[in-house]
Amino acid sequence: MHVYYVGIGSNLGDRQGNILAALQRFRSRAKIAAVSSFYESAAAGGADGPPYLNVAAALHSELDAQAFERFARDVELAVGRARTTAKLAPRPIDVDLLFSDGALLQPNLQARPYNRAPLAEIAPHLATAPVDGEVRRRERSLHFDTDRQSEAPEVRLALNRAGVSRVRRVVHLEVDGRAQVYNGEFTMVADLAPDKAGVHMSRFAEILEEATLDVLAREREPARIERLVEAIAREIVRSQRAVRADVRLRAQFGLERWTPVSGKRGEETYTLIGIAHADESGTRRVVGVEAEGMTACPCAQAMVREHSMRQLLDAGFAEADATRALDALPVATHNQRGRGAILLGVDDAHAGAIRAEDLVEIVENSMSSETYDLLKRPDEFFVVNKAHHNPRFVEDVVRGILARALDMYADLGDETFVFASQVNEESIHKHDAFAEGFGLFGELRAELEGASVTAKTDLATWLGTRPSPVLV
Repeated sequence: MHVYYVGIGSNLGDRQGNILAALQRFRSRAKIAAVSSFYESAAAGGADGPPYLNVAAALHSELDAQAFERFARDVELAVGRARTTAKLAPRPIDVDLLFSDGALLQPNLQARPYNRAPLAEIAPHLATAPVDGEVRRRERSLHFDTDRQSEAPEVRLALNRAGVSRVRRVVHLEVDGRAQVYNGEFTMVADLAPDKAGVHMSRFAEILEEATLDVLAREREPARIERLVEAIAREIVRSQRAVRADVRLRAQFGLERWTPVSGKRGEETYTLIGIAHADESGTRRVVGVEAEGMTACPCAQAMVREHSMRQLLDAGFAEADATRALDALPVATHNQRGRGAILLGVDDAHAGAIRAEDLVEIVENSMSSETYDLLKRPDEFFVVNKAHHNPRFVEDVVRGILARALDMYADLGDETFVFASQVNEESIHKHDAFAEGFGLFGELRAELEGASVTAKTDLATWLGTRPSPVLV
């Protein structure tokens, strides 16, 4: 295992986001042993352009020096650096290899205060901090005496949730044993006391950065989605002095799929979901997926079949022959594009048993048919024929998701939580159809055995929070 020290800088675009994206990329071939604070400095050599933001990182990798240097260049390209011959040109990302197994790779390191300052923080035996004031450690936020958020509001009413939504970040997650980089979208909210005017909105973004860096430096392997949102929720409660906080992360991921007849290989896109709630008693979290498919309407199909039967009888067919014909052929009906979701809440001991690919199959198999981005003509026939032989109401899909979850995870205890939902985008109506179901495994098992379960545990109750259209 080789030890490398690198300097990472950016002075274009979202500088902090670019640096975090580079660190996430490095995680695929190296272990991040340490990451410095952010340091800001003017563009080097008197060049024009906005100031640079820099960090230093200690990386452990099995790659030799030449392979690691090639990998570092690939990281730059992945984050968005364009190849240019212009020296000192502004750039979204710049990776400098500083040390390799103790050997200095930058003879002019002494003349690079923007590299020395962050390196001195994590490896003082390799560099000394500059003393000329050219580089300053970046504060997480500006500090002013005025704190309007902590003052009393005009209307002294508590709010259930206040925070930020659609915060986009590149995240490095472990999904089904594979480490990959994903584009994630966060929602982070906290409760607000009646004597506080507001929450510190900018602090949510800082918490996200700190939690991401903490996971990068602490975890040997990329974090599972539920652990990441759990860590962020805990930090919101601590830093915002909130009674409770909720965090949601949605991240797009791909699974390899083959079309059903032509066997064309492709990658279908799904959504990974993690939700966590934190309060003074601890944390609860759920993990799940969202997947698309199609449904065929049973009601319209039944009406078409009834009408077809009359037409065949009027044409002189015997009733038995007409019935055989209608049983053999798919009967027309209208279709919907469906979007189904499943969330599972389990304890740490069983978290590893939950695989995203299994959850996708539960959702897709509960609809009339799965769908594909690329279909040849025989594949189109297969999907349409399958769907029309397997009509489903939106309610049928939700019941199917719940039942399949009970079957696939039959070894999990009665305290396991499951939530299922389905939205059908109607083709002949101007509205959508929607259904959801939820409960503990024990409650659902009892109901299937004939017991009357009048009130099942919902997502808000299981998490210990309150219902919210933002989080559900």
